[in-house]
Amino acid sequence: MNTSVNLKVAPALNATVVPISLGDRSYPIYIGENLIANPLTWQGLQKAAYALVVTNVTIAPLFAQQLKSALQPMFERVEVLSLPDGEEHKTFETLNLIFDQLLGDGADRKTTLFALGGGVIGDMTGFAAACYMRGVPFVQVATTLLAQVDSSVGGKTAINHPLGKNMIGAFYQPELVICDLNTLQTLPKRELSAGLAEIIKYGPIADMSFMGWIEEHLDALMAKDPKALAYAVKRSCEIKAGVVGADEREAGVRAILNFGHTFGHAIEAGLGFGVWLHGEAVGCGMVMAAHLSQQLGLVEHSFVERLTTLISRAGLPVVGPKLGADVYLEHMRVDKKAQNGQIRFVLIDQPGHAVLKGAEDNVVGRVIEQCCL
Repeated sequence: MNTSVNLKVAPALNATVVPISLGDRSYPIYIGENLIANPLTWQGLQKAAYALVVTNVTIAPLFAQQLKSALQPMFERVEVLSLPDGEEHKTFETLNLIFDQLLGDGADRKTTLFALGGGVIGDMTGFAAACYMRGVPFVQVATTLLAQVDSSVGGKTAINHPLGKNMIGAFYQPELVICDLNTLQTLPKRELSAGLAEIIKYGPIADMSFMGWIEEHLDALMAKDPKALAYAVKRSCEIKAGVVGADEREAGVRAILNFGHTFGHAIEAGLGFGVWLHGEAVGCGMVMAAHLSQQLGLVEHSFVERLTTLISRAGLPVVGPKLGADVYLEHMRVDKKAQNGQIRFVLIDQPGHAVLKGAEDNVVGRVIEQCCL
């Protein structure tokens, strides 16, 4: 992809650009208002005969027609596929609906897929793009806070399996990521809080000054203040872009982006996908990971208290479901960071810096019992 074409468009859109530097797989993230409906947003993409907008039944009535109209100058035919909404639908069966549409419409290798929605839609559409004809272009059009600050960036695509979250997927980079800040005004409070979890994580792992900024501006973020949201999305994308640029396929440092996710994924799988939102599980998982960091002598209790207070203020759970330590450990052993059955956790060894480290089951069990009252 010629990212320079897209970068030239950005000033006309009044969009902030955060570049993802991955050689010939590089691409820009546009952050701004009224991006979806503006035909200028899409001018850097390669023209083709067909485009498929993949969305869900919640998002489609809000933004699908805007996107379809804006894409029509670039594509001879634009279709919209609305999938069921929710993490519980991130399955092979739902994924196959995308393939059914592509094959039924005679899609070719120049067909472009547009993921219009949150993390579930982005992950499934990206995985479909990676698989269809062994790879077709796709674009992330992130409409939730969680997707804008995390899941749309970096090329992780996947579906869930009953035994583990995101265990079947591929690394496949998009052509472009669009973060239209106007879409965040439609978010329910619970979805907004879920996105705040992924913003909060960047402080402990990489930038404590950003964590201080979040603490100071949390009320504005929860009130959907446009300026606060714009800065939070930009700074989150900058941190993630730096990590992804250094380690695209999670061979090392990229694992720090999973702070809270090992416990969080176990919560999601143990309860059943969709009972807790991903961000809710991650928020609680960060509390548990911070307690484990303290148990291992890596951080002081004052840091654990500070992080827990912030997560609670964001409207996120800080006490885990009482599934039992054995259930947690069983699910965590199939975590993607595990090696030879040994669980590895993203822990904080000093505020603003994370490490990947193992822990004895009995120590992890104590943390689970402590945090799941």
